Amino acid sequence: MFSRPLLILALTALAATAVPSPTRDAVLADIISPWTVGRFGDLPGVQRYAEKTLVPDLAWCREQRLDFLPVVFPGFSWHNMTGKPLDQIPRRRGEFLWAQFAAAKRAGAQMIYVAMFNEVDEGTAIFKCTSAVPPPGDSTFLTYENLPADHYLRLTGAGAKMLRGELPLTDTPPAK
Repeated sequence: MFSRPLLILALTALAATAVPSPTRDAVLADIISPWTVGRFGDLPGVQRYAEKTLVPDLAWCREQRLDFLPVVFPGFSWHNMTGKPLDQIPRRRGEFLWAQFAAAKRAGAQMIYVAMFNEVDEGTAIFKCTSAVPPPGDSTFLTYENLPADHYLRLTGAGAKMLRGELPLTDTPPAK
């Protein structure tokens, strides 16, 4: 337990891979959590990020005696906010999210932040949803590709079990 308030430093990039020397704030933090939503957009990108950024960032945090909280996300779309393509980073029926869970586990992560529970507008929501979205109007929403409404909640739960070693590390998302 912490005897003082817990400081989580959320960054767009960690000092270990972004700048030659760590920042004062990073060294004062308890947990480092680089925000990765949108930094890669496909399965090869997940692997590149894991090799070039995730592994060295975790190593740097261990050297600094800091905890590391990687961020994973199911997919992404800024269509409603910026007009970019509707399915900018496709979910691939959970394969994209699962690849990030597996990469984090392989790298040695002991905790993971899932972005986001209810960001329907950005296409990152994992909460129970229907695939029968409203017809396009002011906003257009992605569906869960006719998957069960709780698919991403179950996948997140399975990812947590894999992280804790209760499920084997696999490259394929578990079947229901």
